[in-house]
Amino acid sequence: MSWVKLSSRVESLEGSATVAVATRAKALKAQGKDVVSFGAGEPDFDTPEVIKQSAMMALQGGRTKYEAAAGPADVREAIARKLRSENGLGVDASGVVVVPGAKAAFFQACFALLGDASPEGQPWEVVVPTPAWVSYDPIARMCGGKVVEVDLRPEDGFVLRPEALREAISPRTRIVVINTPSNPCGAVYSRQDLSAIARVLSEAARSIAPGLVVVTDEIYEKQVFDGGEHVSLGSMPEVAERTLTINALSKSYAMTGWRAGYAAASGELSRTLIPAMARVQAQTITNITSFVYPAIITALEQSASNIDRFRAAFEARRDLTMDLLERIAGLETARPKGAMYAFPRVAGLYGRTSAGGTLVRDSLSFCEALLEEHGVAMVPGSAFGGRGDEHVRLSYTCSEADIRKGVERIGAFVAGLR
Repeated sequence: MSWVKLSSRVESLEGSATVAVATRAKALKAQGKDVVSFGAGEPDFDTPEVIKQSAMMALQGGRTKYEAAAGPADVREAIARKLRSENGLGVDASGVVVVPGAKAAFFQACFALLGDASPEGQPWEVVVPTPAWVSYDPIARMCGGKVVEVDLRPEDGFVLRPEALREAISPRTRIVVINTPSNPCGAVYSRQDLSAIARVLSEAARSIAPGLVVVTDEIYEKQVFDGGEHVSLGSMPEVAERTLTINALSKSYAMTGWRAGYAAASGELSRTLIPAMARVQAQTITNITSFVYPAIITALEQSASNIDRFRAAFEARRDLTMDLLERIAGLETARPKGAMYAFPRVAGLYGRTSAGGTLVRDSLSFCEALLEEHGVAMVPGSAFGGRGDEHVRLSYTCSEADIRKGVERIGAFVAGLR
């Protein structure tokens, strides 16, 4: 037994399921095995050349020193300008903090808001509609919060019902998380959906939870399909000054490894939460990589054609994926309206045995058997909470050829279940 005693918060912390699947798939490929990976939500496109050139010029020009913890003024202003013009948010540069990805933004916000106990002596609560991105729950718990899950139903298109949200909010609610377009479900909240949610949040803040902060994760905002629109919750007047908007360049600009993201707010949050997040950053990582800052401005202001190209490719892949999945008897798949994921329901196959002899009891055993027997990597839905264990997540971020090959293998696997 090790003499090292870890904190209970870390002891209870699980690794990221999506990272684990991607790592396993890469390890099998390194062994020479033919694996189609539908695991990680990572675009297969290269970062646009104009963005790379911007960073390289900054590096060659000697931009290698410490920077302001919240980010340089010109970068924060570029982000604020984008949010004002594209998202309808009333933010300025003082309400922006530049962070190493959306995950860091959520951690910093939770760390700033959740550490102390509520007046009743209980942990502050974080309301999370589930199935949800795998990191909301562990980050909230790591920062001392208690996660309250709200069930998302397939019959509602995995969109949060206002009445379900109302029931979940208590005097201990400190954060409510909204993710649109959503991971893993691919749901896109309409203006009407968000307007109804904003009314519930505004009423709850007045009568039940005066310290309520809304955290909206909009990292997939550029992946909206079928001519739909992305609407920012922070543009709703009822909750504009209670909303922290989180985003990153990872998905929209094919910059996952760059670790460039931001959080923004207006009103009281811009005067309190944003500076607090900057202080957390100052005492942990100081700032993101210095020569990445110019690339952020370039991405936001000179990459519109690349965004359109990426979105069109993802929509075509969504269409192909759905066409192929719908041919597999036993799978039920709601059509995603955005993001880069399909979330087929596989619970109807539980209790059967694979051709390789594995009893499929749940989403984990389904994915393990599929990977070992047919070389297809997917993420078990149990990682996303709620009704997730009835589903598996397929990320269509690979080539159309791989999509065809991988879904054909899924069909063969399902056909072999007895």
